[in-house]
Amino acid sequence: MPQQPTFRRKKLGHRVRRLREQAGMSIDEAARALEKQRGALYRIEAGETRLDVHLARSMMDIYDVYDPDLLDKVREALAPGWWIKLGLRDMGYIDMETDAKAVREVALNHIPGLLQTAPYTKAVLEADLLKRAKPELVKQISARQIRQERLTAEANPLHLTALVDEAALRNLIGGVEVMRGQLDSLIMMSELNTVTLRVLPRSLGAHAGQTAAFTMLEFDEYPSMLHVSYPTGAVHVEEPEELHRARLVFDHLLERALGPEDSVTLIEQIIAEHG
Repeated sequence: MPQQPTFRRKKLGHRVRRLREQAGMSIDEAARALEKQRGALYRIEAGETRLDVHLARSMMDIYDVYDPDLLDKVREALAPGWWIKLGLRDMGYIDMETDAKAVREVALNHIPGLLQTAPYTKAVLEADLLKRAKPELVKQISARQIRQERLTAEANPLHLTALVDEAALRNLIGGVEVMRGQLDSLIMMSELNTVTLRVLPRSLGAHAGQTAAFTMLEFDEYPSMLHVSYPTGAVHVEEPEELHRARLVFDHLLERALGPEDSVTLIEQIIAEHG
């Protein structure tokens, strides 16, 4: 099976397509001027094939535009992702999250990955029917910890708004001690300027988000995306209508969720129940 386009390649293709359109050139005109086949240029703009530095320079010349950091973005898109260096195969989400500026997540049964402690992550992964060898398990846990570093990064921080169902707070993932540590960590993480944590209390009963957990990712210079996981994989949705509906659901749940202070109070109550 062909490898799916990496998100950075898609984002770069989106960028050079905008440059061509701003120059008022059709894809056929640009292909002729660049001495490329139309299909080859289309695949570059779609993020299906790589753009090299030399072609990027030619594009700026032909389109009569100077994009000051385009060449740096080309080099970044050619470099392997940090998760590849860990020896992990990414299904697309880490690639997208690495370039995102904000994440909005509805979590129903598990604590969001960006807020998980290492013992909690280990318990979640060990419960999966896909059994991992110990080295693979260690790499997966490390990857989740690396992702969390952006919440406290000074440069290019990631902003997270997490709506967590109370059920996720009460599920004894990994046992009482692991859960207590996870809930304590949640309270500390909620104090970060980059984190907004809101709880969907069980007193809500049925609510608009109960059918599926989902994540929306927002970027600079690229449309937002919707990510939904399922037992054997995940889907990434870019259709504007689907994203609009997801935003409506998220905003509706945000209005019904407990405020930040009340959310922390509820977490503290659950910790106290564990004794």
